[in-house]
Amino acid sequence: MGFGKEFVWGAATSAYQIEGAALEGGKGKHIWDVYTENPGRVFDNHTGKVACDHYHRFREDVKLMKSIGLKAYRFSIDWSRVIPEGFGKVNEEGIVFYNQLIDTLLENEIEPSITLYHWELPYEIYKRGGWMNPQIVEWFGAYAKLVAERFSDRVTNYFTLNEPQCFVGLGFLTGEHAPGLKVPLQDTFEMAHNAMKAHGRAVQMLRQYGKQPLCVGYAPTCSMCYPETEKTEDIEAARQMLFSMQEDDQNWTWNVAWWSDPVLLGHYPEEGLKRYEKYLPKITEEDMKLIAEPIDVYGQNIYNGRCIRMGKDGKPEEVKRYEGFPRTAIGWPVTPECLYWGPKFLYERYGKPVYITENGISCHDVVSLDGKVHDPNRIDFLARYLHELKRAADEIDLRGYFQWSLMDNFEWSKGYSERFGLIYVDYQTQERIVKDSGYWYRDMIQNNGENL
Repeated sequence: MGFGKEFVWGAATSAYQIEGAALEGGKGKHIWDVYTENPGRVFDNHTGKVACDHYHRFREDVKLMKSIGLKAYRFSIDWSRVIPEGFGKVNEEGIVFYNQLIDTLLENEIEPSITLYHWELPYEIYKRGGWMNPQIVEWFGAYAKLVAERFSDRVTNYFTLNEPQCFVGLGFLTGEHAPGLKVPLQDTFEMAHNAMKAHGRAVQMLRQYGKQPLCVGYAPTCSMCYPETEKTEDIEAARQMLFSMQEDDQNWTWNVAWWSDPVLLGHYPEEGLKRYEKYLPKITEEDMKLIAEPIDVYGQNIYNGRCIRMGKDGKPEEVKRYEGFPRTAIGWPVTPECLYWGPKFLYERYGKPVYITENGISCHDVVSLDGKVHDPNRIDFLARYLHELKRAADEIDLRGYFQWSLMDNFEWSKGYSERFGLIYVDYQTQERIVKDSGYWYRDMIQNNGENL
């Protein structure tokens, strides 16, 4: 069977990583604008001030999307570009930009998919406590209302939060991302709870103000777990490990269940409630009802996984990777199995149609003497991972796949040192070159993965 006729093939980006024009068009500052002003925070002091200059070059970029056969494009709206302070006055120039982008996508028969929050927290909101301030629930709701009012006549697909594990964990636990803080554990649990409530409020507002029936989802992430063998006990071990809490409390955000059970099952996992009890804010029935506002699809950003087996003591254990285990340029392990077992386990537990909202690889891409970018490692990676996803498509309700990323971009704390794109970007000239993998992806889309 493989992928259904309606399966959506796309690519994804985020606003700060590609747009540039950080100080143009009436945009307000967000936490990444401020964070990158501080030397030593980002590789070689890179910033997203210019990035891929997508703000000025989006028409060229959409043409390239068309040339590689994309059916859909997932992008984020920069909250601070449309509401500079995060609340209050609307920036009409920002609205015009996204309207033009949406219209250009539709003219080229590419379905837009909007992510409301991909880490661009308006700085004025941050100064008022950011995710610690319970008011952010209503601020985010008002932002979602604006998006619905202005764009839902043409855009039907929305994801609320992208990778809350990252913007809470990396932003406030380890300090690796903006705003670069290491706060008490108790504060991070409060932020997480407020973020989940904000998600629920956004769902409500999208439903209420949408100009047509909308498809609303949520896009967390995690390292998936896959079994060492297909023995029943190893499969069960991988399933248990996937939905358990992280062993290290100081890095607690990296799990599935704490971020997905409330949204899809209406409660936090019992293991987490017991384990983290001393850190938790007050959690009310009203809160849980808000967080569990019904969504239509479940997005998951999946890049790699952990190999798990059932130990001799009857408890799941991670299998140590052998010396020389394949890794990507950024150092992440290559584990195609995660794109079969991950969606399968998630669908079993939550019963929601699944989108792979991000998946991809960083490679050491260069322009060759022939003027082309040959990236056989990315082609091999995609072929392996998508082969496993095809297996999953035979067994679960799998709706689509968004490759990360459409183009090389600002890779957060790594700056421009990592290249994830199907399209090469020369940051000196802003020249775009479709990589070999882009053409491979085009051909794969055309045959709907039949040759995988």
